[in-house]
Amino acid sequence: MSTFQLGDLTVNRMGYGAMQLAGPHVFGPPKNRAEALAVLREAVESGVNHIDTSDFYGPHITNQLIREALHPYRSDLTIVTKVGALRGADASWLPAQSPRELEAAVHDNLRNLGLDVLDVVNMRLMFDAMGPAEGDIEPHITALAGLQQRGLIRHIGLSNATARQVKQARGIASIVCVQNQYNLAHRGDDALIDELAEQGIAYVPFFPLGGFSPLQSDILAEVAAGLDATPMQTALAWLLQRAPNILLIPGTSSRTHLRQNLAAGKLVLPAQAVRRLNSVITSA
Repeated sequence: MSTFQLGDLTVNRMGYGAMQLAGPHVFGPPKNRAEALAVLREAVESGVNHIDTSDFYGPHITNQLIREALHPYRSDLTIVTKVGALRGADASWLPAQSPRELEAAVHDNLRNLGLDVLDVVNMRLMFDAMGPAEGDIEPHITALAGLQQRGLIRHIGLSNATARQVKQARGIASIVCVQNQYNLAHRGDDALIDELAEQGIAYVPFFPLGGFSPLQSDILAEVAAGLDATPMQTALAWLLQRAPNILLIPGTSSRTHLRQNLAAGKLVLPAQAVRRLNSVITSA
């Protein structure tokens, strides 16, 4: 697997996102706990050393599963988590962005993961839960920078952020990654990805396969068939070839799907296939 740097941490570009290990709507326990634990173990055994999670998945569920499956952790395993939200009793997503709430969330992640320091903490911005929206993030980043100075956080990242907010955050603290929605058909961050690549900052697309609305495209299906691959493998391979700073965290609760996702890391798309896939944004 090719690698990239998250600050001083070297990670394989094909990682794993733990969100789908929680129950329906990312709430409650998994449907199959044994399979969830087996997925985590097989991912790491297969070379994944970058796991994305958050204590508001479940809540607490995915972090507790990660700890049960993998603790004590391998020395090269990087666990990236998020703060900035809480779950309501009705499974709603609620902003939790005050300095006090951010510190509490960091301690929740530390406790449930069984860690003394968090490798990377992404600040999930909630000015608009459905997508990036402008707003002053100085209080948020300053709070995380304070926790970093106290030794609770190693590196800071952003999630659901605009280009302007990335610039503002970098004026306060070192930012190692940006995690926004991006995939073959949802490409509003094209310019941001290229800018971050020049700066050596990782871009981590969430919903790389479309999320709750899986990618559907005749072009994608045709290209995949010509490569003897699945459409989802082809979409992941396109992301890896899109820019060298893109890190993938496809999620699944199935070992079969995990193996299919990891195989996409070996799929090389010829130039003609890339050109056809680049047109999906206008035909999706």
